[in-house]
Amino acid sequence: MTQEHAFIGRQPILNRQQQIIGYELLFRLNQEAISAEFSSDMHAGTNVLVNTISNMGTDWLVGNKLAFINVAESMLESNFLELLQPQRVILEIVETTQPTEDLLNRLRDLRAQGFGIALDDFVLTPQTASMIEFSNYIKLDIQQLGMAQVPILSKELRRFPLLQVAEKVETKDEFMKCLDIGMDCFQGFYFAHPETLSAKVINPGYANILQLLNMLRNNAEIRDIENALKRDVALSFKLLRYINSAGFGLSCEIQSFRHAVTILGYQKLYRWLTLLLVTAGADTGTPPALLKTAVTRGRLVELLGSHLLDGQDKDNLFIVGMFSLLDVLLDMPMDKILETLILPESVTDALMERTGIYGPFLELAEACEDPEMAEVPRLCEQLQITPEMLNRSHVQALNWVEELGV
Repeated sequence: MTQEHAFIGRQPILNRQQQIIGYELLFRLNQEAISAEFSSDMHAGTNVLVNTISNMGTDWLVGNKLAFINVAESMLESNFLELLQPQRVILEIVETTQPTEDLLNRLRDLRAQGFGIALDDFVLTPQTASMIEFSNYIKLDIQQLGMAQVPILSKELRRFPLLQVAEKVETKDEFMKCLDIGMDCFQGFYFAHPETLSAKVINPGYANILQLLNMLRNNAEIRDIENALKRDVALSFKLLRYINSAGFGLSCEIQSFRHAVTILGYQKLYRWLTLLLVTAGADTGTPPALLKTAVTRGRLVELLGSHLLDGQDKDNLFIVGMFSLLDVLLDMPMDKILETLILPESVTDALMERTGIYGPFLELAEACEDPEMAEVPRLCEQLQITPEMLNRSHVQALNWVEELGV
């Protein structure tokens, strides 16, 4: 009998500066999410998690980020925990309403081993208060509680030495309210898909890179491209830093733009300028987590398509993933942005409609950011991607972004 493995997704957890401190790892088996809801077949669910994580070794740990993993009470006694690195892992205890003495003792042991503990969907009652002593994080589902209740509960919990995580933050208004309340960390749909589309013109911080991208597409003379780069010293420096990073994997150090063209060619250079376009937002006040999400998408979309596509198609997959959040980053509708860029029709089809040869790979990368992961099994089947292939690609993408230092 073959061992079953789960699909792994992720949702970033951010601090008050909107920097990513960790990822909640999401697991899905076929059509049923693995979380508290699979308690009817908890043993089978635990086995799937064990198989998935053992298969990946320690690769699933990303840079210096924390990994938040949902565990139901019965999983706390399983050999599953032996596969984890305590100093990097936060165990999310889901929906415990009546903690037993055995559970409290187990939490004490886990803390002594170095694990962090988070209480998920927490509701403060005389019974659940006993768990607070052993916890580092409390996650408050702001949709379930309602925004009127959040400040009341947050104030009560401030008596304890815990970090409060606002969960299911869906709008800017909710984020700002939670920030004002004094929440320490944030998680939710808003951070991958913030509101957008108010700007009428492209920010000058992006305009030079857009011009460079179009010059490369038009095969402009190297000296003309060099001159355009020289007008922005910071841009040139950043470009060379990315190209010489560990994530690029070159055997020699690139000293100049002309050297980069000789070694890489226009097509490869184009993909690195797309990285500059996306990360230029760091200088214009764009939240760091959003930049990281865009770059992760670029690499993930490329890796997901690498078993079916190669050559220029792989570069186009990278561009599709990277540009999929341009509307948010540039604060403009996608169709208006695409009017300023020279792109193949297959790339614009993917960005506008999620169609064509690249569209489904972008859809899958986006589905991995959704806590429900509802579309992941269907899209993986359509694209001939196994859980192992998806998980390996996902973790490689996250680690690559860490190596780049985005």
